[in-house]
Order: sequence, then structure tokens, then C-alpha cells
Amino acid sequence: MTAPPADREPSLGTPLERLVGVGTARAERLTRLGLVTVRDAVMHFPREYRDFSGAHAVADLRAGEHASVAGEVVDVGAKTLFSGRHMLSVRIATAAGSVRAVWFGMPFMAKRFAKGMRVVIAGQPRHKAGVWEFAHPDVRWLGETEEAHASDWLAVYPLAEGVQQTHVRMAVLAALGHAAGIVPEAFPPDMLAAKELLPIERALREIHVPSSREMIDAARRRFVYQELFMLQLALRMHRRHQQVRRTAPLVPVDARLDARIRARFPFAFTPAQRRVCGEIAADLGRAEPMNRLLQGDVGSGKTAVAIYAMLAAAATPVAAAGAAGAVMLEEGRPLRHQAAIMAPTELLARQHMATLERLLAGTGTEVQMLVGGQTARQREAVLGRIASGQAAIVVGTQALICGTARFKSLGLVVIDEQHRFGVLQRAVLQQGEAEPHTLVMTATPIPRTIAHAVYGDLDVSVLDEQPPGRQPVATYRVGPGDLDRWWDFFRKKLAAGRRGYVVVPAVEESKRDLASIASAYESLANGPLEAFRLGLVHGRMKAKEKAAVMEAFRSGAIDVLVATSVIEVGIDVPQATIMTILDAESFGLAQLHQLRGRVARGATQGICGAVVAVQDEPHPRIDAFVATTDGFALAERDLALRGPGDLVGTRQSGVPPLYLADLLRDGSVVAEARGDALALFDRDPELTDDSLLRLKELILMRWGETLGLGQIG
Repeated sequence: MTAPPADREPSLGTPLERLVGVGTARAERLTRLGLVTVRDAVMHFPREYRDFSGAHAVADLRAGEHASVAGEVVDVGAKTLFSGRHMLSVRIATAAGSVRAVWFGMPFMAKRFAKGMRVVIAGQPRHKAGVWEFAHPDVRWLGETEEAHASDWLAVYPLAEGVQQTHVRMAVLAALGHAAGIVPEAFPPDMLAAKELLPIERALREIHVPSSREMIDAARRRFVYQELFMLQLALRMHRRHQQVRRTAPLVPVDARLDARIRARFPFAFTPAQRRVCGEIAADLGRAEPMNRLLQGDVGSGKTAVAIYAMLAAAATPVAAAGAAGAVMLEEGRPLRHQAAIMAPTELLARQHMATLERLLAGTGTEVQMLVGGQTARQREAVLGRIASGQAAIVVGTQALICGTARFKSLGLVVIDEQHRFGVLQRAVLQQGEAEPHTLVMTATPIPRTIAHAVYGDLDVSVLDEQPPGRQPVATYRVGPGDLDRWWDFFRKKLAAGRRGYVVVPAVEESKRDLASIASAYESLANGPLEAFRLGLVHGRMKAKEKAAVMEAFRSGAIDVLVATSVIEVGIDVPQATIMTILDAESFGLAQLHQLRGRVARGATQGICGAVVAVQDEPHPRIDAFVATTDGFALAERDLALRGPGDLVGTRQSGVPPLYLADLLRDGSVVAEARGDALALFDRDPELTDDSLLRLKELILMRWGETLGLGQIG
């Protein structure tokens, strides 16, 4: 069926199925990539480029390595194989020997080749029966006078199941032909010139159909700069909207209150903790909402700082509107500001609850917990205490943001493990005209440039030192040949009075993995750890069951906790100082570091063994894990190995994914775009200049809904 003609008037909203060469069937497949309109296609950027110059000689070919060769078609043959599949074979003579191109199940390709044609083919060759063979290569047909040359590059696009590169390329080329000339330019001419950026139309054509390697770099730089620049402006607009349009309760922290709060802790704060508490206290004393990111390595004392901030809020009376004095509760005592801490797991919420109850014993400060595992009656009672203002501090999980919790006077929200929630969820706890101060924490250290790029609406505080007496965890790689000696060592430490963890990889939703956890538990209980008391914790257990096992482990009734990564964040048992991580290759580097942090909670040096499947073969992630306990160094290494998307990428921070920017590779552009965006924002925070109206429109279109910018301007 012939595709209907495209709209006469070019439009970015034209459905792809209306473009010549796409058609209904192909357009339907392309929806799997989210490609529906012309705009979608032109913004679907290549993930890499392949050399299509034809410059490779036959002698240079290597099996499995991309290459492109130019030559003349000397033979075209088709046959049906024994399996019934159709095979097309095309022999191509080059200046230094011949190669063969083959296609299976594509008989229509035979019509596209004839003896004497000059072509360039590109793909990954293999040596078969004495000839280099390219299976399903990309092909460029050369005109009579056209030469293959080194400036030809083939775009390679992200795909989805059932969608081929040729489908995407045809759609992108059709979309470019239809509307590349009408894509609006975000930047005014003087800015394009000052930053040496390609104009939008040329940038689009060069990024999809590049004329040279240099133009690929120039086009990519334009789009990377644009999206990082726009993101920074969007984040600044979001922050200004919060500061200008909303007010936060005043929580003044004077020297007397500071001393009272710190006296509740059974240890002295480190200089880094004192510095960060000072930064937070300064924020709490202002009427504009605090938005601060607190990051620090495992064991650096982030929770203590968060509790300091919550106690400050809970100690401050709510001032009566338009009158002297404070708002009073029914029983005659003053209403104080409430604080809430949102944890990523119920296990961690219960631990925060226990810590707060211990610190606040005898003070009369009421702490309540709101989690999914409570009964309807328990939940109703807690919600009543929150709404009345009786609950000064509330510890919770996602249950806090399900819409039923109504606070009397919420002054501070602490979000533990920021990357598990996001920008949208941060905003949910805003209730009424006043907005609570917000402190978000992460134990995944983030390089500062990336923290600024992804959390640009937050001030950043860093805890960059460990409490006195903490020693780095001694970390070992345990290969198959070391396993017997390792378990002997593990048993000796347990016999000496230590407690330990054995971590088993598992995906909570998988019954097969649960069986493997049970199997691992049984093999340990009947094997190397049969002389010790074992407990089991995994994500599919009920919260009360997990809490009971953790309490038994904490009290010493259990010697070894066999667990999945459910223990990776915040579990604090100082007597547990030795850990074995089975199948360590299954874990990410940041996750390994988090797990190791569980045995770095006390004065005794922790020990961690990462069990791997091979003895001496290099493994970059495990080798890095063993080499350093510096979380910031590991974060840099993790970025290099995995890219930022998995670590702190925009998918985790609650904003739409970046189209093209790579926060690691494009570090210099991140810094440049941030500096330029802040300078422009200082000059014109509402982007009211006529030359910036299109830029503002694009920012609101892209980020407005996510960051609540719809009412701005």
C-alpha cells in the first residue's frame, strides 16, 4: 500500500504515517520508540556513528569489528536453503580482493543489485570459507562519478524490539525533508554567534546526516549545550517560584537551641557535621523555603544532621497570625512546627523511629510512624495525631505522600535517599500557602558538577569526613580457590564475638530468585556456617517479620543475617563487622559500596569479602570496589563504567530524560551551560526580553509540568 502524501503545509505535528516512505505499518512499529510525529523523529538522536567511507582494505578487516569497504558488484546470486529460507549473496570486488554480502529472508533486495554497480557496504565482517562475509550490511549505492570518501558517517539510532535501523533512518530522513526548515530556533542570533553554535536547521541535518566527523561534534555540542542550558534555567525558575511565591515557617536556631539539640546525641559532631548544621540553621531562619541536598559517604553522619534539623523544627512554637504569642493546642501547650522524614523502605523507617525514640526519651516530644504495613485502625489513629499537631515528628515511607496525611503545621520535610523519590514527590508534601523547608539526602556520592546539573534547584552540602575512630573497611576479592580459606576466616571472626552478613543477589519479584535465597540459606546453615545461628531477610517478607529478624540480629540472638540488598541503606548494627557478598558481579558499584557500609558502623574495623566466579580474570567493577573505600572516587569510577543514568540520572531525579547529554562525557559543557544559564537568569529571571520568548516557551513545554512552572510568567 502506498503511504498517503504528507501534509501540504509542513508541520512538526504531522503524523509519521503521512510521510512518503513511512506508511502505516512502519509508523505503527515506530510507536514502540515513542516516535509518532515529525517532531519525535527529528529529535530522536543517533546514539553513535559508523564509518561509511569505504576506506577499509580487505587486509585490514577483523572479525566482529565494524568496517566499510567500497567496490564493484561482480556477482549476484539467490538460492533457497535447506531450511527453506531465502539467501541473497552479492560478491563485491575491491582494489585489494573481494568480499561477500549476504541477506537472509529478504528476496526483494535482489532487485537492488546488478553487475557493474559501485557500492559501499558497512557492517561487522566474519571470515567464512576463505572469504570475508558481511551479513545484512548497510549499503550506500554510488553514482557513476561519485567517490567514496572519508567524510561519510552513518547514524546508528536507539531501537526497540521489532524496529530496524532502516525503519528509523527512513522516518528521520522523511521528517527532515518535511520540516527541518520550520523547527523553531531557541537561541537569539547574538547568542548563537557568541557561543559558536550551529543554527537549529543545520544542526539537525548534521546530527542525522553528517557531512564530516567535525560536523558531528559541532551538531552534538549545540544540542547538548541547549538541553543543559534549558534544564538549568528550568531548575532556577522552579527555585525562584518556590522562593518568591511561597513562604516557609521561620525556625530560628540560636546558640541555646543548638546546644540543647546537640546535648541529646551521645557523641560529639564532627567539624563537617557542625558546618552543615550551620548551613541548615541559616536556611531554617529565613522565610523562604530551604531546598538543600545533603550528600556524604556511607557512615559520615547524615542521619544525625537530619535529626538535628527535625529537632529544631519540633522545638519551635508556631507564631499566632497577627498577634503576639504562639498558637495553642487544646490542652494548653503551644503548637510547635512538625517535621517529617520519608524513608525508601519500611525497614529503614522503623530504624529511624527507634533512633528518634531513643534520643527523645523523657522530652515529651511525640514521634509517630506512618507506613504501609499498618492496620486501618493504627493508620487512622496516627493520621489523627498528625492532623491535630500532637505528633511533632512523623517517620514514614511512600504512605506519607498518598494524599491522606494532613499536617497541622509542617515545618520541615526530610527525604532520605533522594534518587528513589524525585522532584514531583518532593512537591507533594506542600500543603496550604506555607511550604515546608526541604532537606534531601543521598548516600550515593555525586560529583559536584553532576549534582549541580541534576539537582540545580537545590543547595548542596557535603559531609566529607568520617566520625573519629572509624576505620576503612578491609575489602577482599574472593575467588573460587579462596572460598574455603575465606569461610574459615569468617567463622573465626564469628567465634570471637562478631556478627556478620551474607548478602545474596535477588530480585524481589522473582520466585526463582526467592528459591535461590532459600537454597543459599540452607547451604550455609548445613555447610560453612552450621555452627552459628542464622536469620533470613528479603524484600517479600512482611514488615513485621523483617523487623523481628532485624531485632534478633541486633540483640545478638542471631549471629549471621543472610539477606538480599534490602539491607543496603541505613541498617545500623555496630556489632556486625564482617560481610560476605555472594555473586558480587551481580551488584552495581554504588550498591556494593552501600552494602559494605553496613560493616562500618562501629569502632572495630569492618571486613568485607566479594565472592566472584573467576579466580584471576580482571573485573573492573570488583577491582575498583576492592581498591578503595572512598565513595566519591567510586562514584567517579561508576560513572565511567556505567554512565550517569544509572547512578543519579534524570530518570532517578524525577525529571524527563535528557535527549542527548551525557553528564560524564559532557562535563565541560555542563559547567559552561550552568554558568551561562545563571548569568542570564540573574539579568532576566522571568525571561521577558523579546529575543528570549521562544526559549522560555520551549522550557515551559519541556519542563513546565514536571517542575510546576505552568504559572510562571
